[in-house]
Amino acid sequence: MSTLARMVSSMPRVLFADQLGPHFDDGGQIIIAEVLGPLRRRRYHRQKAHLILSALRHRVAELGDRVDYRKGESYRELLTGADIEVVNPTSYGLRRLVAELAQHASLTVLPARGFVTSEEDFGSWAKGATSGRLLMDNFYRSRREALGILMAEDSKGAWVPEGGRFNFDHDNRQPPPKGRDTLGVEPPWYPREDEIDREVRAYLDALEAGGEVSFIGSDGPRLFPATRAEAVEAMHHFMEHRLDSFGPTEDAAMLGDWAMSHSLLSPAMNLGLLDPSEVIEAAEAKYHEGVASLPSVEGFIRQILGWRDWVWHLYWHAGEDFVTRNYFGHQNPLPDFFAGLDASAVQSKCLSHVLDEVATRGWTHHINRLMVLGSWALQRGIEPRALNDWFVDAFVDGTPWVMPANVIGMSQYADGGMVATKPYTSGGSYLSTMTNYCSGCPFSPTQRLGEKACPMTGGYWAFLHRSSGLLASNHRMAKTLGGMRRLSHLPEVVAQETQRTIW
Repeated sequence: MSTLARMVSSMPRVLFADQLGPHFDDGGQIIIAEVLGPLRRRRYHRQKAHLILSALRHRVAELGDRVDYRKGESYRELLTGADIEVVNPTSYGLRRLVAELAQHASLTVLPARGFVTSEEDFGSWAKGATSGRLLMDNFYRSRREALGILMAEDSKGAWVPEGGRFNFDHDNRQPPPKGRDTLGVEPPWYPREDEIDREVRAYLDALEAGGEVSFIGSDGPRLFPATRAEAVEAMHHFMEHRLDSFGPTEDAAMLGDWAMSHSLLSPAMNLGLLDPSEVIEAAEAKYHEGVASLPSVEGFIRQILGWRDWVWHLYWHAGEDFVTRNYFGHQNPLPDFFAGLDASAVQSKCLSHVLDEVATRGWTHHINRLMVLGSWALQRGIEPRALNDWFVDAFVDGTPWVMPANVIGMSQYADGGMVATKPYTSGGSYLSTMTNYCSGCPFSPTQRLGEKACPMTGGYWAFLHRSSGLLASNHRMAKTLGGMRRLSHLPEVVAQETQRTIW
């Protein structure tokens, strides 16, 4: 029998691999199950597998006698018949498993944790959405007002946003500094590997050598927190040394600076090592202390309170079939160099560099994900669900709930406009402005035809031509489509990109 409950139960609580922080533990007995099946079924990034297993085993070590540590092929094998309680998990697959387990034993389901807004509160907001669309910006503003985050009283006692605005994007869209390879900011915090990491590495080596599993990407060293203590240290380091410089260039990218001023906290939050509310509170405190500017703090908080929470709730609101949406009917498979992270097979400096970043670390920041990897895949007609699955598997912070709105919705516009108001793709000129990737590239971002034609530039116009009928009613695309029709040599550009084999 499954019931919703808020009280601590005498039954042991199962902690899944994204529920490893103290806010998932109310002090009772714990079951942690380490399962091999997912590693057999999917081709994860090696560092993703390492991080998850390291975090699980570190948590087991911390809990000591309180934990029943089980290893096996599947959760079903390890948990069927056990009287347990769970914090409602974060994927459709695990929620189906919970429902199945409840048929064979007594099972208590606690409300989901690890997000700022509850599922109940989001449902109430969605019902009251006046525009008929669940716009992230409206959700973010409502959360700011409801929770009093970055809000202040004006001279008349009214509750208003700090600085008079909810959004400081205008201040946070600067290109990278010219003539420099890096931002020159304090480097990010890095963990020190320990004996548990060495045990995990040896375990994964043995699995791979025995042909039981196959990974993409390169091995370590581990770059992201695997314990609560590490996550708190990483958070405080970012807040003190990097938050202030986050905002201005958050939409830029640089060859020599993979982290720039990004927090690198998403893996820790997605493992449940950090509660997003405490991260938001820490950032707001730095604004009030004068350590970080309002545009940087607002931009950072919006990524968590706005985007992260909204993406989580949209996962449930949109339904499980959201990942199957394919507005443009794209069916091309991921090429081997993309799926296998072979940057050496690519000549375009932007794509080659970003693929190498993912191969090396299992991570690259959001502009590279959206405007390089996602934009390239959209232009080339890659099947959206295959791309979504690749993002889940290839990124250390990739989860079933985080990627659909980001990939199916915003990146690929495969939902036809539920998440984004227009496709997020561009020609090489945008990349030339907002990154330093184009310098030294064999292709020219300003050329759309010929041997030096930029694949992103030619691909952009070819995509628009191919999709113009489906985009004709989108008012945000009217000017762009009008410009496309006036292009000289458009048929030649389309033919060139249709036949392109060199990227």
